[in-house]
Amino acid sequence: MRGPAAKRVRAWTSGLAAMLLAAIARAGIPVFSYEIVHTYPHDSAAFTEGLFYLDGYLYESTGLEQHSTIRKVRLETGAVLAQVELPPQYFGEGIVNWGSHLLSLTWKSEVGFVWDLRSFKQLRQFSYRGEGWALTQDGHHVIMSDGTPRLRWLDPQTLAEIGHVDVSLNGKPVSRINELEWVEGEIYANVWETNWILRIDPSTGQVVGLINLAGLLPASDQRGGIDSVLNGIAYDKKGSRLFVTGKNWPKLFEIRLVRAGEVLQ
Repeated sequence: MRGPAAKRVRAWTSGLAAMLLAAIARAGIPVFSYEIVHTYPHDSAAFTEGLFYLDGYLYESTGLEQHSTIRKVRLETGAVLAQVELPPQYFGEGIVNWGSHLLSLTWKSEVGFVWDLRSFKQLRQFSYRGEGWALTQDGHHVIMSDGTPRLRWLDPQTLAEIGHVDVSLNGKPVSRINELEWVEGEIYANVWETNWILRIDPSTGQVVGLINLAGLLPASDQRGGIDSVLNGIAYDKKGSRLFVTGKNWPKLFEIRLVRAGEVLQ
């Protein structure tokens, strides 16, 4: 991305950072940094859009038209154990498991897919209005982001929208809510094109904590240009392990959150 578009992105990111700093100063919202517990290999050709952990394996979706896939990945090695390609016209987005199924979104096509979790056989399609960005679930509902401040609650059987909350920070809406993960009663949400993950109260949409992952991927490992941003959160509930990665990142990190004394950047 170059020229005016790149300038708009930088301006938006700077504006978000200013809002976060102001919110921290006014409301004392807790800010967390991180410690790296373990580093795992990750396919640097994977334009990561969705990620979750289940029964010892990672499930990952990748984006871009003609290159979108859904994969089952061995955590320890990054090896792809099973994979299905989306039809070439679709830009793959978020994924989540529900029972014996895997659900996936596409970006602008307003089409989602239901897959068999074991075989990756496509079972059916479903539709929604607007863009599809990310999915997670709380054990009762499927939760969807669409790039706006709104998080949609979906019926896991019909995938119809049955409710929503709007994400806010000190009363101000936060847009570009992207990759989602349900973590111990909170929704963790990456804000696209930033190093920030929001900790969101699902009952109100209010941001109750901020995670700053600046510097997580060393500059020497940044291979994909301006689009190689943080995007991928997975949680191992049994092991209390938090994993993060990004688009075209050669590494996936297990991290531990640490209460920060100051914002890193």
